[in-house]
Amino acid sequence: MMHGPSVIECRGLAVGYGSRRVVEGVELRLRSGEICCFLGQNGRGKTTLFRTLLGFIPPLAGSILLNGRPLGHWTPAERARMVAYVPQAHQSMFPFRVEEVVLFGRTAHLGLFASPGKGDWRVAQKAIEMLGIGHLAGKLFPEISGGERQMVMLARALAQEARMMILDEPSSNLDYGNQALLLRKVQELARQGIGIAMATHAPEHALQLDARVAALMDGGISVWERAEHALVPEVMKRLYSIDIDMIAASDSKGNPLRFFSPLNS
Repeated sequence: MMHGPSVIECRGLAVGYGSRRVVEGVELRLRSGEICCFLGQNGRGKTTLFRTLLGFIPPLAGSILLNGRPLGHWTPAERARMVAYVPQAHQSMFPFRVEEVVLFGRTAHLGLFASPGKGDWRVAQKAIEMLGIGHLAGKLFPEISGGERQMVMLARALAQEARMMILDEPSSNLDYGNQALLLRKVQELARQGIGIAMATHAPEHALQLDARVAALMDGGISVWERAEHALVPEVMKRLYSIDIDMIAASDSKGNPLRFFSPLNS
């Protein structure tokens, strides 16, 4: 799989809050057209790292380059045109319709007092159609399910037309069918040249996506390899503090499949 140039590059990066470093010594490049899955136990710093890469919180050490320029040299609107974000969960106190929430993804492309035009509505509608949520377009966002909200937030990120998408556990509220749909859409986006950085608690996702793995453990990123090389039993034990067996299988077409299962004590 061919990947494009670096969109985000980290050099000696340390992230955290106040004087407390959660992750440090981060050296990585997130490229256009590449999928990277960030794995790790709860509290190991995945969300904190993502929020730092997005410019929401300042780094404690090191540097972040966005398209070759220091992150601090970009305005918030410029960053939003380069990198889109799908958080873990999103609540709205205002009764916006789903199509309006998706349209908010166009904000980074509008002037301070500009209103969205027909072209912006077309982009939002295309994102809605791509995610297969046209039946939700006229519904109020607070009244749909958590899984449906997650798909809407992904559509909003698509409407930003950014070069990189950061997805923080996007499948956490999705049923099995919608998880499969999400993974297919992520692969489609990567084939279109969009870089994907995705946190997940399902290491199988990294294998299905043929992703690069960033394993957060021991206060840093201890593994930075393709999933087929990274997700071996000894790494999985360090990553999740439990003995895990790898189960090999194949689908109806003979394609290899791999699953993980905790070993009985």
